[in-house]
This record gives sequence, C-alpha cells and structure tokens, in this order.
Amino acid sequence: MEACEKGLGGAPYGLIGRKLGHSWSPRIHERLGSRPYALLELEPEEVEPFLRGGAWRGLNVTIPYKLDAARIADVCSDAVRALGAANTLVRTDDGSIVAENTDVLGFSWMLTRFCRERLGRSPREALEGRDVLVLGSGGAGRAVRYALESFAGAQASVISRGGPDGYEGLASRHPGAALIVNTTPVGMYPNCPDSPLDEDTLTSFPDLAGVLDVVYNPARTGLVLLAERLGIPAESGLAMLVAQALYASELFQGTTLGDELVESIEHEILSQAENVVLIGMPGAGKTSCGRELAHLLGRPFVDLDDALALETGRSAAQIIEEDGERAFRAVETAVARDYGSRSGLVIACGGGIVTQAENLDLLRQNGRIVFLDRPLDELSADGRPVSQSRGIERLAAERMGLYRSWADVTLRCTGSPSGDAEAARRALGL
Repeated sequence: MEACEKGLGGAPYGLIGRKLGHSWSPRIHERLGSRPYALLELEPEEVEPFLRGGAWRGLNVTIPYKLDAARIADVCSDAVRALGAANTLVRTDDGSIVAENTDVLGFSWMLTRFCRERLGRSPREALEGRDVLVLGSGGAGRAVRYALESFAGAQASVISRGGPDGYEGLASRHPGAALIVNTTPVGMYPNCPDSPLDEDTLTSFPDLAGVLDVVYNPARTGLVLLAERLGIPAESGLAMLVAQALYASELFQGTTLGDELVESIEHEILSQAENVVLIGMPGAGKTSCGRELAHLLGRPFVDLDDALALETGRSAAQIIEEDGERAFRAVETAVARDYGSRSGLVIACGGGIVTQAENLDLLRQNGRIVFLDRPLDELSADGRPVSQSRGIERLAAERMGLYRSWADVTLRCTGSPSGDAEAARRALGL
C-alpha cells in the first residue's frame, strides 16, 4: 500500500516514525484538543510521499525522520534551520508545510521548572557560562543543546559514546560540569533500568547540580535512579514530552493553551501509569490488600509469587525447598524486572524481595512502594519455608529496616484487606 494511501485512518493529527511502540501522545493530544490523533509507522521510502500527499493537518515526527521533515518542509522556523531537524509539521490552507522543533520548547519548559524548583534559580542564573554535558548527538541532543545555549546561555558539550573519547574520562575532560542531560535511548523501555553512566562517573563531577533525562518511559530511568541515590536532583522526560506536545497542539489548532496544562496532564499520566508496589513481611496481607486495591483502582493485579509459579511451573516454596533460597531469589529478581518495567499495575511482592538490593530500582522505576506493617504476633509461618526455617522475629530483625527505607508510604494494617486497600488509595492520592 502506498504511504499516501496508508494515512492516519481519517485523523487530522498524528505521530509518524519507524517503530512507535507504546506512546502517550494520543492521550496527551486528546486532553489538548488536537484530536483525533493517530500513530503511523512508515518505512523510509514512504515518508516523503506521505508528507506531500497525505490527508493530515498537523504531525509530530520522531526517530528517524526529523531530518526528513526539515528537508521536505516549505517553511522552517529559526530553530529548525539551525538544527536541520523538525519534530512538528503543520499544513497551511494553501498546502504548504511549516516545520517547527517543539523539542526545543519542551526541553526549555522542563529546564525552567527544574532549575526553579530544584536549584532555586532561573536557568540563566544557574547555567549561564557553565559547562553542561549533553549525552547523545542525535536529533534530541541537537534540540537540547540549542535550548541550553540560546535559552540558558550554557556552554553545552555534546558527548557521543561512539566519538573519539566517548564517556571514558568524562569528568577529567569536563571537571566543572553543572548539569548532565541524557538524550540517548539508553534506559528506555524495555531496556530498563539501564544507565549511560555508572556511579563512579557520576560521583566524579564535583560541581554537578543536577541530572535530566529526556527518556520518559520508565518514569524514573536508571540514570535518574542513580542520581537520586547519590543525592543529586534528577528528573526524567515526561514533562518535556507533554510540554512539546502542548506547543505542537497550539500550532495545529492555531490557538494558545495555558502552560498549566503541562503539569496537569503530567500528573494524570503519572497517576495512571505508576505501579503500586506492596511490600512487607510474609503473611502481612499484601496479596489480599493488592486484590482489593486493584479492584478499587480498576487496574490489573499481579502477585509476583504467582507470576513466578506460572513462569517456572513451580511454587516459590517448591523452588526454595528443591533448589535453595539463592536460586529462588535469582528467579524472583527476573520476574520483578519484567513486571516492574510495566505500567499501571498493582504488584504484591514476596516478603524477601528487599533482600536483593537490585530489586529496589526494578520496582521504583515505574512505581511507588507501600510497606504494609502488620504486628508480628498476627503473622503466620504456615506454608512459608523461609519463615519456618528462620523464624518470624529473626526475619523481622533482618528486614524491617529495609522495608522502611524502601517505602514511599508506610501503612499500619487496619485489620481487613478492604480497609488496607482504602488506606493505601488515600495515602497515594489515587
């Protein structure tokens, strides 16, 4: 089928790219008023025929077609001419194609909020004349560099992993770096929570004030999680996604939309997409509470022990008895990696999930963690081989500190699954 015939299914607005996968764009544009909004995957040879002949009014453009969009457009903004890349196209009444780069505007919005709320200064006050590292030399990296230099007066240095020096010795080459911005796809779903930089590299910058990542899925990328553990202010890219969509929608509709919509839509997406993760001692009621909470929220429920049993054909107790606890923990981590990278779930974890430090990032990347704290004298060891072999009090001594340090919310159990679920819902603001 020819690309110009393929179309957007009658929708006047949409997103084109080669491999789109999951995208929040239709939901965002529904809220912004630029609807219907469709997704269209195109092969390289289909792009120009579709742009010139397709029945569309406004388009967003993503990897790898931003350069093509700028080349094909009849009219380009200053940013597009400077970058040679466009992520937003508008067809005018006379059929002309106008190109803009709202990635520049979206990142500028995100940077402004980050600097004001996390650093207590405007972007120019925080970054003018200072070294900022931009990881990645693609279209997003170009847009971020343009915004940093034109909007904040920063000295942006683009660092490509495939360049002559790559990331090796980064701190020695840029000792005064004030901000690091990741524009590469490293850490993007499903390869999460990978990070383009390791802890040793990040701790080597004495003046580093913050870390930003334009990746928005997962909600907290591996780089952001690492920065947070080190006490460095950090943020993933959902705000940039929503802000650039708002500016694109204004162009599509020829109207002005309030900037307050950015945070409103961002909050809506996060509240719907973030997992709720229940942790606590064996027998604390995580499974029963989780089922009730999933029903309250209209979400799928996953018990990690049940998911593990479906995957392996053996229960947690069988694996522990037959292969030992260490083998069980390795399988448990693999299952946590899978479900922790997904969105919009209620997840009940086994009591020992906190004994493996790597599980924290796997669960936090897309979730908020709730610790169900039930009195020890109400817990039973029946059917729980680890509780039986070690004893509940010993397990509590080993794990209670971990439960509390992992938790975003700690709940004293109410005595009923429905009461616990309602208390969790209120505490999470859902």
